[in-house]
Amino acid sequence: MVMWPLQLLAEKVKRFMPMRLYDTAQAAVVDIQLNDHVRMYVCGITPYDSTHLGHAATYLSYDLIIRRLEDLGHTVQLVRNVTDVDDSILPKARELGIDFLELAETEMNRFSQDMVALNTRRADSEPRATESIEGIVDLISTLVDRGHTYTTEGTTYFDVTTFPAFGKLSHLTEQEMIALAAERGGRPDDPKQRNPLDFVLWQPSADDEPSWDSPFGLGRPGWHIECSAMSMSALGPALDIHGGGADLIFPHHECEIAQSESANGEPFSKYWVHAGLVAYQGTKMSKSLGNLVFVSDLRKTIDPRAIRLALMAHHYRSGFEWFDDEGPQAQRDLERLVRSAGGAEPAKGGSLIDQVRDALDDDLNTPLVHQLLLKEAQAIEKGETSASPGCLVASAALCGIELR
Repeated sequence: MVMWPLQLLAEKVKRFMPMRLYDTAQAAVVDIQLNDHVRMYVCGITPYDSTHLGHAATYLSYDLIIRRLEDLGHTVQLVRNVTDVDDSILPKARELGIDFLELAETEMNRFSQDMVALNTRRADSEPRATESIEGIVDLISTLVDRGHTYTTEGTTYFDVTTFPAFGKLSHLTEQEMIALAAERGGRPDDPKQRNPLDFVLWQPSADDEPSWDSPFGLGRPGWHIECSAMSMSALGPALDIHGGGADLIFPHHECEIAQSESANGEPFSKYWVHAGLVAYQGTKMSKSLGNLVFVSDLRKTIDPRAIRLALMAHHYRSGFEWFDDEGPQAQRDLERLVRSAGGAEPAKGGSLIDQVRDALDDDLNTPLVHQLLLKEAQAIEKGETSASPGCLVASAALCGIELR
C-alpha cells in the first residue's frame, strides 16, 4: 500500500504522542510530558517476608510503563529502594531471633529471583536505607536549619504546620489523614507531638535495635525520610515519575513531598502514579490474616509468564481480588499464545502492535491488551488471513512476555 506524505506525517505524530496515565496529585488521567531521560523512583519492599502477588502486580505496572516509554524512545533510569531498617523489619527479626540485616538479605534474594522470573526490568540502583544514613542525616539537618522540625525527648519530628500544602497529594481532609495515620504506622495520639499529623524524622533506638550517631542523638531514621534521601542521592532533587502501591499515598508519599519540597524548594515529582491493592478470594490480602499469595509458590505451579498474563487481565489502578482458578486459566492462555505464535520471528509493525501500543498509552489498559493478544491467537488458530504470528510475538514481547 502506498502511503502519502500526510499519512506518513500522521503515523509519525501518532508514534510520538505521549502516554496518558492517572496522576494522583492532579486526580486525572493526563498526558505524560517527559524529556528523553526519565527519572523514575518506585518504593521498594521492606524485606521481612516473601514477594507476594500485590508486590508482583505493583512492579509489573511500572515495568510495563518503562517498556512502553523505551518503545517511545525514552531512556528510563529506575531506582527502587530497600527499606532494610524500619518499624516492620526490626520486630520480625526479633521474633525470628536473627539479625535484621540477615533477614533483609534472605528476603531480598528471594525478591530478586521473583522479579527476574517475572521478567521485570532491573533497577539501575537499589539503595538501602542502612547504607544511606549519611544522606538521611544531611537531609534532616537541612530541615532543622530551615525551621521545619522540633525535638521532643530525643525524637525529631517534622512540623506539618510549616508546610501549608500538606495533603495536596492525597486530597484528604485533616480528620481522614489522622485516621489513616493511626492505621498506617503514625502516632497521632502521641503527646510528644505538637500536631497529630507530625511525623518522625529521627528516633532513639531500643536497646536491641541498630543505631547511628547523629546531631539529633543516637538512634535511627523514621520511615518517610529514608525514601526522600535515597531518591535524591540517586536521581537528584526532582523526579519525573514516583510510584508505589496506593496504600503509600498517605502517609508515606504525602510526607515525602512535605520534607523534600521543604528542603529543596521545588516540586518533588512531576507525576505520581499508584497501583491498586490486591485481595484474595474476597478478603484483604495481609500478613496478619495469613492469606498472602507468594510469587515463589505460584511459580511452582505455573509459568512466570502466565503470572504476568494473569495480572495484566486486571487494570493497574483498580484493586482486584485474586482467585485460585486464575493461575491455571492463565497457564492455558499462555500455552495458547505460544502455540499460536509457532516460534515466528517478531514483526516490526502491524495492526495488533499499534492496538497494543494505543491500549498501553490509554492509562495502561492491560485488560484490553490481554483481550487483544488472545483474540489474535484465536484468529491464527482459525486460519484467518489477517492474523499474524509475528505481530503476536512482537506485541507480547512489548509487554514482557516472550513467546519464542
